[in-house]
Formats: sequence, C-alpha cells, structure tokens
Amino acid sequence: MSVPEGLEGLPWELPRNFLGLDETQGAFDGASVVILPVPYESTTSYGGGAALGPGAILEASRYLELYDHELDAEPYRVGVATLPSLSLTRAGAEAAMVELRTAYDRLLDRGGERLIMMLGGEHSITSAPVRAWADRLEGRLSVLQIDAHTDLRPEYEGTGFSHASVMARVMEQVDITAVGIRALTHGERELIRRREDIHVFFADDIDGGDAWIDAVLDTLGEAVYLTFDVDGLDPTLVPATGTPEPGGLTWYPTLRLLRRLFAEKRVVAVDIVELAPIAGMRAPDFLVAKLAYKMIGYWARGQGRT
Repeated sequence: MSVPEGLEGLPWELPRNFLGLDETQGAFDGASVVILPVPYESTTSYGGGAALGPGAILEASRYLELYDHELDAEPYRVGVATLPSLSLTRAGAEAAMVELRTAYDRLLDRGGERLIMMLGGEHSITSAPVRAWADRLEGRLSVLQIDAHTDLRPEYEGTGFSHASVMARVMEQVDITAVGIRALTHGERELIRRREDIHVFFADDIDGGDAWIDAVLDTLGEAVYLTFDVDGLDPTLVPATGTPEPGGLTWYPTLRLLRRLFAEKRVVAVDIVELAPIAGMRAPDFLVAKLAYKMIGYWARGQGRT
C-alpha cells in the first residue's frame, strides 16, 4: 500500500515486490516486465520446498544493486511489476495446470508486449505458459530448457503432470533444446534419438569457449520460451533445489548464453523454477534473484530499452 499523507520519509522497509520497487516504479500499467509468482508444489519427488522459492527470490531481490555494470544500465527503469502469488488448486496436478493456463491466458490478453517472468514453484508449471504461447504464435515455438534433467517421462509416480514429465506434455507443440542435462532415463535417451525436434546438450560436452553457445542458438527458431530449472546450475552454486545433480553449468558461461539468446532471438517469456530455499543459506536465493535481474537486463537491451 502507499504510505498515507504525512507519513512519507519515515524509515519504512522496502516493499515486498521484485527489487523492492515502490508502487510508482512497479506499477503494472507502466511496466515492461511482469513478475508472476506461482508457489505451486505437488509432485516433487525428492527434496521439497519449491513452494517457498518465489518468496525467497522476491525477498533476496530487495537487496540487489539496481545498477548492472556489465550493461552499464539500471534495467529496472523499464518498469517491473510484481503480481500477487497465484495460489493454484490442490485438486490434482492436471486441474492445477488447467487453472494456471486460464490465468496465464488472461495475463497475456492484458499483458501486451510485456515480458512475463514466472517464478516457481516446481517445474510442472512450465507446461501451461508454453502451450499458451504455442497456441498464439503463427510459427513454431522453440523452448530453451536449462536443466539437469530432460523431464521427458510419459508420467511419473502416477501422473503425467509431474515435474519429471513437463517436457513430454509440450513436445508435440514445440521444438525443445535442453542444455546442461546430466540425468535421464534410458527411455528418454531413446526418445531423444528418435526425434529431430529435441536437441540435448549434455553438461559434460560443454567446455571452454563459445562454440557450444553457437550450436545451441543454431537449434532455436526466432521465437523462444526460456524455462530455467535452477538444478541446471552446478549444486556448488545452487544446492537449494529438490534434485541436485553434480557437474552443472557455472555462472559466467550461463550468462554468456543468456546474453546472446536475448540479443539474437525473440524471447517471448521466461520462467525460473525449482528453487527450494535452505534455512539460513541465503546465497542460492540471492543468485537466483540476480539471475532473474540479469535476464531482465538482457531482455531490455535486446529490445533497445536500455
């Protein structure tokens, strides 16, 4: 809420919005970026806590420096609005994804040319916005998936709407490029071998230089949805995730990929998922908040807004 007249200038804490922006800086009507928190968790299969991820990202973001020295800019000036958290039904994973799709479609109808950044929550939530964009675009949508796992199981633990099945739910509508993979089933490996519209870059094949980034970008079409599962990063950077896998991506190569992605492709929307905060360990929360802000900066630069 706004501070009542006569109470301005007192040492109020920063608002609980992304970056701590006030109602003027974070107003929806003037914002180029919309943050959509979706603290949904239902099908996690090892460590829990992903429902706490959006709140932890928002909290950590309030302590970021707003100036980005890499871009020599303050990306928040494009306007960043934070919506209230979307509380999805607990009547089953499929029903929750239907509810999310309805909400996301309404946001797209209202959103115009804004970048929507969804903060999860478990990875199952990605299917709804990907399908929403695939249905709206005239051409084929590419999905760039940063992840430790391919998430191509037909179903897992009794549901096809598991976090482990999210890419299987969208693969008939989109082309998939998965980067950082280092854990999958034999069945998923065989599926990848059979299909020409699924491209996988295993983490152990990514080395120095940027040739791998060239190869990744070559697989993508013009319109790209970016889904970033934080377990795609090495667990030395982000141990706070439900299914950590050793040998993941590191910070600066990841940023080089993202900077070129936003410069060379049309990124239609973004999600960041699977942060499961660890009590007393703030570094992973802060890293993911900074990752989100870097994406906003790269997007704004790609749009010629910074």
